Amino acid sequence: MAHKKLKLLYIARYLTEQTDEDHTVTVKDIIAHLESLGISAERKAVYDDLELLEFFGLDIVRTKDKTFNLHLGSRTFELPELKLLVDVVQASPFLTKKKSLQLIGKLETLVSRHQAASLRRQVYVMNRIKTANEQLYYDIDSINEAISTGRKITFRYFDWSVEGERSYRRSGSRYVANPVALCVDRFYYLVAYDEERGYVNYRVDRISDLSVSEEPRDPLPQGFDLAEYVRGIFDMYRGESVMVTVEASERLLNVIMDRFGREAHVRRGAEGRIIFSASVELSPTFLSWVLGFGRNMRILAPKAAQEAARTLCLEALSQYE
Repeated sequence: MAHKKLKLLYIARYLTEQTDEDHTVTVKDIIAHLESLGISAERKAVYDDLELLEFFGLDIVRTKDKTFNLHLGSRTFELPELKLLVDVVQASPFLTKKKSLQLIGKLETLVSRHQAASLRRQVYVMNRIKTANEQLYYDIDSINEAISTGRKITFRYFDWSVEGERSYRRSGSRYVANPVALCVDRFYYLVAYDEERGYVNYRVDRISDLSVSEEPRDPLPQGFDLAEYVRGIFDMYRGESVMVTVEASERLLNVIMDRFGREAHVRRGAEGRIIFSASVELSPTFLSWVLGFGRNMRILAPKAAQEAARTLCLEALSQYE
């Protein structure tokens, strides 16, 4: 009798898992499926159930061939959208291989089993660099909780040793931080505020033993713009914040716009060249980004940025003398 009461749910699940626009079923198929579950059903009762499911909101599409064929139409996600999400999960270096496969498995439940096979064919051998920190997924959730409730967090922070082991900073003692935001720049980063050092970044996959404190977060400075903050930082390496003026080949315009957006303040220079200005953190990663384009990009101002680039070049050159 309990199974009989679940008949409506079994029909909904059957349509969800077994049908799409290329794979349809008939009322006869539904009755056979219910009988395999030990539930007897008449055609009229099944038609009544289908009407009830449609009234509830299921998009049940009927097509006429030799008989009426049924399939579930619109879903929360279309197949191309899920393929895009699968690609994003696979490409995320901050997810472990195990967690990536788990998430993809859950995405597969949002389409029919036939369409899920096409998602599985997208799951290539994951030879991209993936984090080894299984806890990261849950730490992100805890950090978001702390941000939304205005509380401090405590954690231990480590670097990797040559032997592949964790080498904890501060001899393993705990950090206390005021979380401000989470952002992604290849990896997940925690942006925290420190009264003495200002804004500080931590790689979340190198955080361990994180806990949300009951202590309220310290007051934060007003006017923090996360988008502007991240735009000026290359690979989340901090440095002195400066406004730089850079000359570049016009061929690099798309690269510059991808990096800085309209805030780059681009103008035309000499023939085939452009000049742009942007606020950046003057770090080795920014300088390496400029130097990586060789003759196609050079810093015009300020003088300190030019000298920093020159010093970095000489230090690198000295390795090959």
